[in-house]
Amino acid sequence: MMAEGSALQVHAVRFGPGQELFGCLQTFVEERRLRAPFIITCVGSVTKATLRLANATATNTNEVLHLSGCFEIVSLVGTLNRDAHVHISLSDSEGRTIGGHVLGDLEVFTTAEVVIGEAVDLQFSREMDQQTGFPELVVQTPSKMEKSA
Repeated sequence: MMAEGSALQVHAVRFGPGQELFGCLQTFVEERRLRAPFIITCVGSVTKATLRLANATATNTNEVLHLSGCFEIVSLVGTLNRDAHVHISLSDSEGRTIGGHVLGDLEVFTTAEVVIGEAVDLQFSREMDQQTGFPELVVQTPSKMEKSA
């Protein structure tokens, strides 16, 4: 396990009806050249979502759920580096919740108000992990970034 501390920069953004939330978040991060971004909080709603479920593995990634309807965003968490790793929990009109790994198609219904944090002294990337079979988070400090440059 590796743990690093950092100063925090906070960004707030609102996305409107019809915008694709996951893509908009990635564009927001790229345009501002954020190196270690993560989602602090989000409230809003979506009409679509494509999620990978928890029982997916590196060799069986077909456990995908395509949702359509009106859903409240109950939780949105994750890291937003180039290969973002984001999970969402959604609540339907009867209060039932479902969640998973975001693959895309998060179409905003009314609003999505997102607060994004950036660990300004760090850089996030992903490297393939032989044990999990997935690209996993790598956290670099300035001294390690200079050595790899």
